[in-house]
Amino acid sequence: SVRMAVHVVKNQGLFGLYRGLSASITRQMTYTTTRFAIYEIARERIVAKSGRNEPYFYEKIILATVGGFFGGIAGSPADLVNVRMQNDAKLPTSQQRGYRNIFHGAYLVFKNEGILALWSGVSMNIARSILMTIGQISVYDQAKQTLLGTGYFKENILTHLTASCMAGFASTFLTQPADVMKTRMMNSRKGLWFHFKNTAAMGPLGFYKGFVPAFIRLSPHTILLFLFVEQLRKIT
Repeated sequence: SVRMAVHVVKNQGLFGLYRGLSASITRQMTYTTTRFAIYEIARERIVAKSGRNEPYFYEKIILATVGGFFGGIAGSPADLVNVRMQNDAKLPTSQQRGYRNIFHGAYLVFKNEGILALWSGVSMNIARSILMTIGQISVYDQAKQTLLGTGYFKENILTHLTASCMAGFASTFLTQPADVMKTRMMNSRKGLWFHFKNTAAMGPLGFYKGFVPAFIRLSPHTILLFLFVEQLRKIT
């Protein structure tokens, strides 16, 4: 990952590290908003109906599964463009797609491959989204509940930080195999089974290729995400 970063900076400058930023932001606006909205709304209804302070853990997993399913569908087009824009850095100039931003990329995919191509790899995207939502939101909620239940933690930023660190590791561990498969499917027209066999041929660790950079990327994202979410919960 360090070699790739150096290669990108050397050939494209510092801003090359931010290739695909518009697509990444659009993905978060569609994917993350959808899964959080579904989870939070359903969670509040369960709490109100049951009279409990928290849903059971299995209920949190079910809510995360539903939220992740629809979030995966909603965010798939932007994710496709994002993956392809970032993958351009690995390709020779003659093979690069040259998407300028999310709108240009989505238009070229629609024009050259058809509208359904925007959902290429959606099956793995849904799988990843479900696992991500379980690893992030369900694990965070349960970790926070467990920490508060010990009596050593209070409702404060230390508890939020500790629980979000746990969620960051859990979400990376759960999603990395699906992430590897999703990226390979979005960069080619081969099917799920083809990429599964090729990845499996590398051994179990083949599904965790890129785990360290994924963890470095996802952990700060998860921590900041829940620190902001907790502040929003206070004012709603």
